[in-house]
Amino acid sequence: MNAKAPLAQTVGWTDLDIRAVDTVRVLAADAVEKVGNGHPGTAISLAPAAYLLYQNVLRHDPADPQWLGRDRFILSAGHSSLTQYIQLYLGGFGLELEDLEALRTWGSKTPGHPEWRHTAGVEITTGPLGQGLASAVGFAMAARRERGLLDPDAAPGTSPFDHHVYVLASDGDLQEGVTSEASSIAGTQELGNLIVLWDDNHISIEGDTQIAFTEDVLARYESYGWHVQFVDWTAEPDGYRENVDALHAAIEAAKAVTDKPSFIGLRTIIAWPSPTKQNDHASHGSKLGGTEIAGLKELLGFDPEKSFDVAPEVIAHTRALGERAKAARATWQADFDAWRAANPERATLLDRLVEGKLPEDWADALPVFPAGKSVATRAASGDILSALAPVLPELWGGSADLAGSNNTTMKGEPSFIPADRSTHSFAGTPYGRTLHFGIREHGMGAILSGITLHGLTRAYGGTFFTFSDYMRGSVRLAALMGVPAVYVWTHDSIGLGEDGPTHQPIEHLTAVRAIPGLAIVRPADANETAQAWKAILERTDGPVGLILTRQNVPTFPRGEEGFASAEGVARGAYVLLEASTGTPEVILIGTGSEVQLAVEARTQLEAAGVPTRVVSAPSLEWFAEQDVDYRESVLPSAVRARVSVEAGLALSWHKIVGDAGRSVSIEHYGASADADTLYREFGVTADAVVAAAHESIAAVAATR
Repeated sequence: MNAKAPLAQTVGWTDLDIRAVDTVRVLAADAVEKVGNGHPGTAISLAPAAYLLYQNVLRHDPADPQWLGRDRFILSAGHSSLTQYIQLYLGGFGLELEDLEALRTWGSKTPGHPEWRHTAGVEITTGPLGQGLASAVGFAMAARRERGLLDPDAAPGTSPFDHHVYVLASDGDLQEGVTSEASSIAGTQELGNLIVLWDDNHISIEGDTQIAFTEDVLARYESYGWHVQFVDWTAEPDGYRENVDALHAAIEAAKAVTDKPSFIGLRTIIAWPSPTKQNDHASHGSKLGGTEIAGLKELLGFDPEKSFDVAPEVIAHTRALGERAKAARATWQADFDAWRAANPERATLLDRLVEGKLPEDWADALPVFPAGKSVATRAASGDILSALAPVLPELWGGSADLAGSNNTTMKGEPSFIPADRSTHSFAGTPYGRTLHFGIREHGMGAILSGITLHGLTRAYGGTFFTFSDYMRGSVRLAALMGVPAVYVWTHDSIGLGEDGPTHQPIEHLTAVRAIPGLAIVRPADANETAQAWKAILERTDGPVGLILTRQNVPTFPRGEEGFASAEGVARGAYVLLEASTGTPEVILIGTGSEVQLAVEARTQLEAAGVPTRVVSAPSLEWFAEQDVDYRESVLPSAVRARVSVEAGLALSWHKIVGDAGRSVSIEHYGASADADTLYREFGVTADAVVAAAHESIAAVAATR
């Protein structure tokens, strides 16, 4: 056995397994060397841990990476993408040697960080540190909720829906605040299906972590309520030894703890056993160099003149994983078939959830709000969620400690919490429906992504719109992946009033609209809010921010007095009120609470003989997706006189209103006062819209 080989008697590793682990090391070094950049050190030193997980621990199937019964593996240390890519290659998940050779290059299956839906076997895009571990909490929560929907009465560990979520995390992951937020929630939730392995190598890009990261991480996780273990490969009797048996024993002990998430600290030396760059931050984010790689290969018994050298017997051995997976899957399938036979109604639900279909006639449950009564869109949203609860069991969510303000609690639905954590206000069960994220917006955003990526349910999370800033990193990553999470962002403008400028979003609509792949929907009234939820739930192509008012807004008389149906919401923008002549001289475009100002302004303009169209534009992103003919029918290019009205920056509107258009907006922070006063004092009024309309008409005339 190689002098540097791991101890692996208990797990039964042969010389071929040891050779495979060493092959991982040299492949990691070669791949980074070839492209000239990347992160070889962690992939080299974590080779035995990753191999143990993929070959001996995880329940998965290389022939079907999306198998329903699989464990989930999340590489939170996404910069060390080779840690996962090489295991996917060895296990036969679809990567081949040429894919490793193409690391970080155009069109390859092996981008710089693992990407969901790009590489088979990758469960989530992990780029920014911390996001993988934080989202893994969502994976674990989703697994429990799904078990509650499908097999709630099975004894622990006996359901085909029982599985584990494994995470490999780095020092950097644990320094990011998002992991603290999510890990605290995981402890409160007692997520016994979550196991985190922390690569405690004391190295980051700036060198030894003692310059910035000195806390007792194990004590921190113990205080969160986690089951904590430590495996120290630097403290073996004969020096540094990769004691795989000790790590495997720790994983088995973690699996046996069902009432706490598990955290395993694994003390390693980065880039071990490289001759001169082990324990050196130079190996963290840079290629090792030809001399160092030659020394590593000689030490491990490889030909230093060969690159990407994989012995045929090694790849044949590692890809025998597929045969072992077949046996494990057959056992699972027998349990699954028995469950299906005993639970036909739940099996029908599962089939629908797997297909991602909504039930027939589900939209009939959407409430219709009568005209004449002013309703805050946040309140309307709460009524809508409660109405949908019985027909959409897959829909669940909550708030970052603002449930009463966000209206995100479905009436009568229990909380998703261990029963002994129930309170007078919120009684719950482990399989409940109402989520409590605490005051942790960033963690909430990451968890929503994890819940949704797990595969069978749709999740939403609420907070004040101004606090979307705190969750922007998670939102951006969800948009990059195309994860259909839903963010319920209420208190959408200066209309929230007396809380003042710290809570009043001004730049936020512009800022979130700048995120590619994120749709923003700001409904004008209660019925638009219902249609917004309908459209959101019918779409699965990316996340949505639903922007809702604190203050009451009028409910328009749909189908009467010239008002169009609210069904146009699904197309992003539509003609709410047509000009009296059918041919507008000016078009007023509003969103949310400001649509009522456009309606009032139209009345004044029509009285003055100016044919005026009102367009409600709840989602500029959805409108941009429509074909040219539809967009032209709503905003005809021949009508250059246009006014946008929105209580925020005008930056989103310049392209839409054009060179002769005008925008009624707010270009500064708010103040503490009631909503009516603020709208009046800051000039966001129907009169201001009328004045802007006349200016725009004059600007058009001046250019003729």
